[in-house]
Amino acid sequence: MRLCITAQGNDPEAAVDPRFGRCRYFWIVDTVSGEQEILGNPNGQNSGGAGVQSAQLMVSKGVEAVLTGSVGPNAAQVLNPAGIKIHTGITGKVTEAITLFHPL
Repeated sequence: MRLCITAQGNDPEAAVDPRFGRCRYFWIVDTVSGEQEILGNPNGQNSGGAGVQSAQLMVSKGVEAVLTGSVGPNAAQVLNPAGIKIHTGITGKVTEAITLFHPL
């Protein structure tokens, strides 16, 4: 499964970012292969549409679930039809979020 975890930093011990569309980084983790990709959020500083554009990016990356603090309604309108599961209220470190969602 391909997970996206919003993160405040590019270190595995970074805190989960409470924002989806304006998070600092996206951690994309393939729970089967173990591959990880860390993306600086290119939409975080946009004046508008950050949630939708970030959601479209996750669709293009083949993400199957998003782990974050919150997701706005516009982003959800892109993620839900794509079949991407949204898990909000996630806190702690990136590594903790991955382990809680997909124990090794």
